[in-house]
Amino acid sequence: MRNGLFFAASLILTLAAVFLVNQWLTSFDNPGYVLIGIGTWQLETSLIVFLVGLIVLFYVLYLLFRWLGWFARLPWQLKNRSRNIKFNRSQDALVAGLVGFAEGRWEQAEKVLIKHASHSGAPLVHYLTAAKAAQSRGAFDKRDEYLKHAAKHASETDMAIGLTKAELQFSANQFEHALETLTKLHSLDATHATVLKLLHQTYQRLGDWQGLRKLLPTLNKNKILMEVEIKKLEVEAFSGLLKQTINQGNINELRLLWTEIPPHLKKNPTIAAIYYAAMIQAGLSADIENELVETLTINWDETLLLLYGSLQSNDVPRQLATAEALLTYHKEDGVLLTILGKLSLKCQELEKAEHYLIASLAVDANVQSYRLLGDLYASKGEDHKANTAYKQGLELASRGVISQLDAAISKP
Repeated sequence: MRNGLFFAASLILTLAAVFLVNQWLTSFDNPGYVLIGIGTWQLETSLIVFLVGLIVLFYVLYLLFRWLGWFARLPWQLKNRSRNIKFNRSQDALVAGLVGFAEGRWEQAEKVLIKHASHSGAPLVHYLTAAKAAQSRGAFDKRDEYLKHAAKHASETDMAIGLTKAELQFSANQFEHALETLTKLHSLDATHATVLKLLHQTYQRLGDWQGLRKLLPTLNKNKILMEVEIKKLEVEAFSGLLKQTINQGNINELRLLWTEIPPHLKKNPTIAAIYYAAMIQAGLSADIENELVETLTINWDETLLLLYGSLQSNDVPRQLATAEALLTYHKEDGVLLTILGKLSLKCQELEKAEHYLIASLAVDANVQSYRLLGDLYASKGEDHKANTAYKQGLELASRGVISQLDAAISKP
């Protein structure tokens, strides 16, 4: 429209100029003429007619070339218009697909997104959303196909595509596949926070404690997790490694692993209890007795205390004396009192054993103390007292079983 106005304005100005020039020339006796000769051919005309002819020729050629230019650009304009139409449709399809995905219409969203992905300005979003929709309806083959298309259309965003793939595999419980994907991503960027988070979660789900153990320094160095979370992961990783080694039944491997565990973790009650229990079961109580006492002194723990009481020590009186030393700091500990009664009974110190067991029952009635007290009375020939102790122990055990049954029944 604006070009047409410019053309009309220039034509009017030209005609006005021609009119003024004509008026000026007619004021002379000889308004001038133009003679053009080419070979035997000659053209003679007045100056004003020649000027008008030049102007007309200029406008004719101008219009001609304008039209030729328009025809030359026509295929490109049509193609560009078609592209714009497809692009607009793809944008509408993207919105419709995202809405459909959010509303749980996964198959419909998937079809809309894929149909218009190739014409979109953001094909990556189309394919990744379609992959999520495919997984939501359980079509894992389609999901992987869309992820491959996404990689072809956006090769420069390998990390984004890989992370989406790993997250989808993880959420689908395909942990082996997720680990394979994350391992490749980790090789591309060893400090990527999201990759490291997913990687440690995948190791946890797979029970790959060795892999998690190797990853811990990187998690700590790059501040991926809080210090409390790192410590929790350390305990989980080394606890898992200890249990795996114990299941293999190789005591030498267990000893070797224990030497590789950081000192601060050896004092952790959870890790220490796993190792000491395995060593006691293997008949190697003497190898860990001193270390167990040291750990128990630093971290007072009921499980470690019970393990100490179950040690098959070569010097039971010394074991009893050590336990009595602990009583100085834990006078009201029912478990320790029970263990003292047990060890005293082993040492044939019956009066001391009776004292500790009665004190234990006064703090916290428990089945083991009643049983040990019954054994003590039986060894002394006091059958009535022994039967009474056994009966009280059985009644306590029965109440415990009934309480557990009631709790299980009352659960929704």
